[in-house]
Amino acid sequence: MPSHPADTPDGFPPGIPGPTYDRSAVSVGIVHFGVGGFHRAHQAAYLDTLMNQGIALDWGICGVGVMPADAAMGRALAPQDNRYTLVIKHPDGRLEPRVIGSIVEYLYAPDRPQETLERLTSEQTRIVSLTITEGGYNFNQVTGEFIADEPGVAADLLPGAAPSTVFGYVVEALDRRRRLGIPPFTVMSCDNIQSNGQLARKVFTAFAALRDPELALWITEHVRFPDSMVDRITPVTTDDDREQLLTQLGVVDNWPVICEPFTQWVLEDDFSLGRPPYERAGVQLVDDVAPYELMKLRLLNASHQAIAYFGHLLGHRYVHEAATDPRLAAYARAYMDDEATPTLLPVPGVDLEAYKSELLTRFANPGIRDTVARLCAESSDRIPKWVLPVIRHNLAANGPISHATAIVASWARYAEGVDEQGEPIEIVDRYADEVNAAARKYPGDPLAFLRLTRFFGDLAENERFVEQYLKITYDIHTVGVAETLENLAALDR
Repeated sequence: MPSHPADTPDGFPPGIPGPTYDRSAVSVGIVHFGVGGFHRAHQAAYLDTLMNQGIALDWGICGVGVMPADAAMGRALAPQDNRYTLVIKHPDGRLEPRVIGSIVEYLYAPDRPQETLERLTSEQTRIVSLTITEGGYNFNQVTGEFIADEPGVAADLLPGAAPSTVFGYVVEALDRRRRLGIPPFTVMSCDNIQSNGQLARKVFTAFAALRDPELALWITEHVRFPDSMVDRITPVTTDDDREQLLTQLGVVDNWPVICEPFTQWVLEDDFSLGRPPYERAGVQLVDDVAPYELMKLRLLNASHQAIAYFGHLLGHRYVHEAATDPRLAAYARAYMDDEATPTLLPVPGVDLEAYKSELLTRFANPGIRDTVARLCAESSDRIPKWVLPVIRHNLAANGPISHATAIVASWARYAEGVDEQGEPIEIVDRYADEVNAAARKYPGDPLAFLRLTRFFGDLAENERFVEQYLKITYDIHTVGVAETLENLAALDR
């Protein structure tokens, strides 16, 4: 790729590859909610690849933030003209930097609500994409129903209220487009949730129905919500990352993005107002994303949880340390082979054995320095979506459940808030107080954690699951994590 043009801000040295296209010629076609590291390492990078081919210049991204923490992203990107450095870290320590220019505007919605609505309503906007995290969809983990009494949602539903949530902004914009006769944009979810497009359809339509049943019907009939599977390990950017870029590459960047070499995007080809030619950047356009979704969620994401809690309790603080611990690597592979793989659909064009081996290699990349704490965060949004479906499937099929059950038991032990050395654990979870209180009732009330029905539903009533959970939990507390893993390994022999 040619060097970055001469008009690059001083923070990006000329030797760093960057946009070869005229960014002043780029117009907004996509509004994206949730401009974090993953979006910038993934969707924005794919689009930048297309633009460097001289195409898709009418599909520039306008990033939108609605959460208080999103204001910092706007402040970081503004002096850089919304450019940033994407740095691929290879296992051998090699850095592969690239300046991304596909984000051409950023709006922090609480400060610029009307501009945000105008951008969403504009005929130029043909796709609204989302990386709002698993918890951003605001639905009950067990029933699947939209949570109407969430404070932000309830406030947005008051008559005449100005939007404050992603639901408020998207549905208000769709209503304006309906009234103005402007065709609706496509809503493209890129979050790690099974059937993410179908879920987005459900929750946005549910919000609209609470506001105006006719609007909800119009959305049901006219708005497309394609499913997608997205994959690239992207750790939180640290000050050490910024310092490394400065000392090794001469890059001054307020918020660079670090990622692994691997990237994958499987996307349902269902768009009402067109789309960028994503296939020319390596995106797999398919009719059915479900097989790829299940593969990623139940192998990659669930395996991350398999090594996360046990890994932290064993003293590991980085994912590559946990992934290269032979006990954890063997445990994660056994989970994938024996319990997750039988729950998958046939995945066209994918060698599952090679995929699973590659996952462990990716986890072990020391250059990424992904933290175990990141994997342990927001467990209450992750375990119900990634691990419990495997348990439920295998219970129904009379298949093995010990390794997946051990993930739940390790979460419960981690949620007690203290490790095996007596050191405190910071629980990062929107339900932190609730999970901590339930976990700490062990051993007096050994099933208290499973009775958190908002996460587990009726699993506490399943005799086989409870038997496995109690046995593994007992082992963790009496003989410790290391011997518990040995006991699990013995089951595989």
